[in-house]
Amino acid sequence: MCRQRIERTSPRFVVRAKNLITRWNAQPLAKQFLTAGGIVATVAMLVVGAFVTSLIEEAVTRNSAATTALYVDSVIAPLLPDMQTTEVLDDTVSRALDETLGQGALGNRLLAFRLWRADGTILYANEEAMVGKQFELSPELQAAFDGQVGAQFKPVDELDDETERAASKPLLEIYNPVLQPWSGQVVAVSEFHEIAHDFELSLHRARLLTWLAVAGFTLAFFIVLSAIVMRGGRTIEKQRLALKQRIDELSALLSQNETLRGRLQQASQRTTALNEQMLRRIGADLHDGPAQLLAYASLRLDSDAVMNPLVPTEKREREIASIKASLDEAMHEIRTLCNGLVLPQIETASLPEILERCIHAHKQRTGSAVDLSLSRPPDRLSPSAKICIYRFVQEALNNAYRHGGGVGQRVVQSIDGDRIRIEVADGGPGFDPNKVTPTSLGLAGLRERIESLGGTFELNAAAPGTVVRMSLGIEEIAQI
Repeated sequence: MCRQRIERTSPRFVVRAKNLITRWNAQPLAKQFLTAGGIVATVAMLVVGAFVTSLIEEAVTRNSAATTALYVDSVIAPLLPDMQTTEVLDDTVSRALDETLGQGALGNRLLAFRLWRADGTILYANEEAMVGKQFELSPELQAAFDGQVGAQFKPVDELDDETERAASKPLLEIYNPVLQPWSGQVVAVSEFHEIAHDFELSLHRARLLTWLAVAGFTLAFFIVLSAIVMRGGRTIEKQRLALKQRIDELSALLSQNETLRGRLQQASQRTTALNEQMLRRIGADLHDGPAQLLAYASLRLDSDAVMNPLVPTEKREREIASIKASLDEAMHEIRTLCNGLVLPQIETASLPEILERCIHAHKQRTGSAVDLSLSRPPDRLSPSAKICIYRFVQEALNNAYRHGGGVGQRVVQSIDGDRIRIEVADGGPGFDPNKVTPTSLGLAGLRERIESLGGTFELNAAAPGTVVRMSLGIEEIAQI
């Protein structure tokens, strides 16, 4: 049962520990430092403060005890007999000690005084009942008989003797070895309890100053480190945000590049197919038009009307005229095909000049009217953008003439924000875009050409009329 309880509790503890670690790691570095550093600095301050305070208390107590012991020893030493040969003090010495220790500044400071022999016998005490009694030596007395001055401060709440508790005063217990003048041997120990009001105040002041110094130094050190860490944290956070923004931008660019790569690959494939279809169309146009006319002229050149000298001249001239007409018509169709394939000089032309040339060529070819509307044309266009616009207008006008009868033809150029927009429209019957066959090169070729430059292509064939629209980014096409 106990094992089952432990097994159920252990996973919960592990989960809670993991959650705490996760939340801790999610905090900013500056906050982690302030929390952990604050705890460590507080613990260090308490440990160092307690250690330094204890050292200072010990040093102050020892110095104060040494000073008092020296003073008392200088007062009572002349009154004592040879303690190496004297085991009991006579009445004369006792009265002298009573008078000395009970009067003046020394009498006001001493609460109790005892003179100990090495066997634990009290030779003299300001309490007559204690004289002659023998006790077991305390560790402090043993250390004093070994030649060490001992001292122990007792506040009021730590007093253990009845006389001391009755006095209700802080005491400084001092154990001073009494030395033989010529040999330096410890022959007795004087124990006296000094009233320590001034000492207690000094000790409290030393403690306060020590704690203030330790706390001030720790706080200043922690503040300086915190300022450095917080400054570094802000720098790291700025760099992290900048790096994240850069990564986001790079991710977006990679996504765009991937999309463009896919579009470019598809456009390349479609362009290859369109080029093949266009070549087949040009071949079909040449085969069905000029080739047929040239074949007819070639056959007529071998006819009797031309080759036989007996044929009347009038008939021969009519035959030759028919051959010349076929050749002229073939040349006309060849020139028409060439005019559709060859562009005019547009690299150095402005956008209005390009549109005017395209419309003029269309008018000469079809004899139909076209209206032109311009609105703030851009100053700079790349050659690829100029060719794209020329081909768009050319093909759109051809379709308008072929399918719409050339009714209401118009070309409109406008600016929409940072994009240039070209629109070709007619007033014909319109058509259904879904019925356009895949082999139709016009619309597909226009869409591929425009989208390859990052533009958009729109078609509205709802009757009455058809509207074909393209748009390109001005900044983009100026740099292509």
